[in-house]
Amino acid sequence: MALRTMNSSSRLERPKAWLAWSSGKDSAWALHTIRQRGEFDIVALLTTVNQDHHRVAMHAVRESLLDAQAAAAGLPLVKVMIPSSCRNEIYEWAMGEAMARARAEGVVDVVFGDLFLEDIRAYREKQLANCGMTPIFPLWRRDTRRLAEEMLAGGLSAYLTCIDSRKLDHVFAGRRFDADMLAALPSTVDPCGENGEFHTFACAGPMFRSAIPVAVGETVQRDGFVFADLVPCAAATVTV
Repeated sequence: MALRTMNSSSRLERPKAWLAWSSGKDSAWALHTIRQRGEFDIVALLTTVNQDHHRVAMHAVRESLLDAQAAAAGLPLVKVMIPSSCRNEIYEWAMGEAMARARAEGVVDVVFGDLFLEDIRAYREKQLANCGMTPIFPLWRRDTRRLAEEMLAGGLSAYLTCIDSRKLDHVFAGRRFDADMLAALPSTVDPCGENGEFHTFACAGPMFRSAIPVAVGETVQRDGFVFADLVPCAAATVTV
């Protein structure tokens, strides 16, 4: 059997992986964490996009800003297009097609930014097992208060784009994810919003080559949720 020789400038090839990209802080920090650990080679970001409104599903982030994130991360973006009223079987079919593409490209691992919801993890494990894929959870069971503080200390910048008004006051929509926001959160709200209290858009941090300048636009309420529309803007006029 032939043995591969290595010199000081070479290394064993790392397994390729896709990263489930929501456009928010947790997936962004998962990317940063995986890159720091060096166990996997992240070769693409995977995002579900509302094909009717051209926005990231649930986070309601504009597709143009999603594209800007991928460019700033230096990674290609795989978009799973789904309709506004998406039945579960349609979503699972679309994700199955994406996983088939991943396997065809030599990818069998998908990284997620999930923190502690056991039912979500179990669902991902089941669905990916059916596709011959393996989920990776680099942030699993991290203390969310400490994790949020670690993100901020590490240079991550984000805005709250979606608020569940049944869990958190609507005035938080459009707020910057920062120390003041964390201090203002009610004790019933998870610091990372893991229970669905809020969703974010990451616009700067160590996972990006450059910041994505944004401004907070119109805020709308729909079906118990409050959405703050982030709009791209010139770097010279907005500080991120």
